[in-house]
Amino acid sequence: MAMTPVPADDERFRVLFDVNFAELWRFARRRCVNADDADDVTAQVYAVAWRRRNDLPEGDDQRLWLFGVARRVLANQRRSGGRRDQLLRRMVAVSDRPDAGAPEPAHDELYAALRALDDDDREVVMMRCWDGLGVGEIAALLGCTPNAVSIRLHRARRRLAERLGGQRQARPTEGALP
Repeated sequence: MAMTPVPADDERFRVLFDVNFAELWRFARRRCVNADDADDVTAQVYAVAWRRRNDLPEGDDQRLWLFGVARRVLANQRRSGGRRDQLLRRMVAVSDRPDAGAPEPAHDELYAALRALDDDDREVVMMRCWDGLGVGEIAALLGCTPNAVSIRLHRARRRLAERLGGQRQARPTEGALP
């Protein structure tokens, strides 16, 4: 029985998937409420990558391209979640019964402080501290200069520290919680 050769595009995509899947899923998981949502985001990213496989950049730029797609998928997910939440609030306002399905507020001070940051601040802190992306990589993803990212990161860290009550004055190390 003769084996059919794998087309070059299929093999290139398989390598892209194998090399980046775990890191991309973790990127999505840190931004999603549950693992199922992270699975969906990751699947959507690879669906986009498959559709646009002829437009994929070469080399290390592929990883950043995937992270950029993930950011857009997550933004779309947040927008649709916001619309869903608005609808639920309107439905609850019309109903006389309390909303038993509302999620419990987080008890963890750090996550509460992160949620209190605006989306841009939270994203730059998470990319640097949790995803381990360098300032240059973040700049490429956001479409701005490394200097602008450094300034945004400094300001975001300061706002996070203020929300934490000034308890965390030390600069976080790469991979550590902000």
